[in-house]
Amino acid sequence: MRLVTFRSPHCLISRSLTLPHSCSIATMSSSLLFPSIYLNNTSFNSSNSSSHFRIGHGISRFNPKSLNSSRVSMSVSVGSLNAVDDALFSDYKPSLAFLFPGQGAQAVGMGAEAQALSAAAELYKKANDILGYDLLDICINGPKEKLDSTVISQPAIYVTSLAAVELLRSRDGGQQTIDSIDVTCGLSLGEYTALAFAGAFSFEDGLKLVKLRGEAMQDASDAAKSAMVSIIGLDSDKVQQLCDAANEEVDEGNKVQIANFLCTGNYAVSGGLKGIEAVEAKAKSFKARMTVRLAVAGAFHTGFMEPAVSRLEAALAATKISTPRIPVISNVDANPHADPETIKKILARQVTSPVQWETTVKTLLSKGLAKGYELGPGKVIAGIVKRMNKTADIENIGA
Repeated sequence: MRLVTFRSPHCLISRSLTLPHSCSIATMSSSLLFPSIYLNNTSFNSSNSSSHFRIGHGISRFNPKSLNSSRVSMSVSVGSLNAVDDALFSDYKPSLAFLFPGQGAQAVGMGAEAQALSAAAELYKKANDILGYDLLDICINGPKEKLDSTVISQPAIYVTSLAAVELLRSRDGGQQTIDSIDVTCGLSLGEYTALAFAGAFSFEDGLKLVKLRGEAMQDASDAAKSAMVSIIGLDSDKVQQLCDAANEEVDEGNKVQIANFLCTGNYAVSGGLKGIEAVEAKAKSFKARMTVRLAVAGAFHTGFMEPAVSRLEAALAATKISTPRIPVISNVDANPHADPETIKKILARQVTSPVQWETTVKTLLSKGLAKGYELGPGKVIAGIVKRMNKTADIENIGA
């Protein structure tokens, strides 16, 4: 059974109806995404081009408790005010999960398999219309420097990951697997892919958001000299001590912090360029095995991305977001959220908040996750999950 929301001018009524899951992403309308259940065709207004969202540096902290989440047992609409129980999925029990990769997973050649499947190829065609360039050609042929750029890699990973869903659907038993997924999540950018899969917004609207996100993050990166570095071989407490030591030697504009909590022994630090250089210089004295400078535009998931927030808020405000049909775990607090307004606030603050991926995976495993599927380019997520639990069952579905 699926929850379908019907809106009238004065109230919102929820009825349980059975809906088919056999439609592909490519053949769905812009507001009815497989296996989406919302029927409203409200998203970006036709007058809202990407240029509409040009609205508008440091490390700030985001407190998830400050979100204005509703705690009611049913959906109610009075005029334009809606309230949804944000804790709807709080007691979720995961069995099968889809996990979607983030920026850094891209590689020249991805999408080659997808072009042979019409439903997957259709996603790239739709993307070309939204992006204004041939995304599949860049995915398959590069050059690498172009694909690695923030403004292209984010849309490329989003589209290729959803193309991987279509490739899975085309296989024997693939549709049954898709219908059996009861939780989903994605690493940073991958959260948008997870929300699209879960029907919170359409493929097209998700891509518009990702396009804007990549552009806004690139612009924020261009505004200040910043960077990211992976610290290999230390636990999170030691990495925090390393950051504290580096911060004693730099000014406020070069401070660093842990930005990606991936798994024990693998944490990414973001911050000002001088702070990152101090981290790299001190890492061996803290007994880190190695440091790896990340090929990203700047200090993602810190206050350096603050200029991107207002632009994301504007884009999200213009986007129709519905309650996901299954739990989607947030990178900000490692919890699933059901209230669309809360989801919008979290997505806007995600770019300045540390990624809680380690907690997300630990929670899924502790709750009894039987199997996970990594959909999209690369095998980064599978590597992280296996590092946390060598016996974990995770399958890669590339495109």
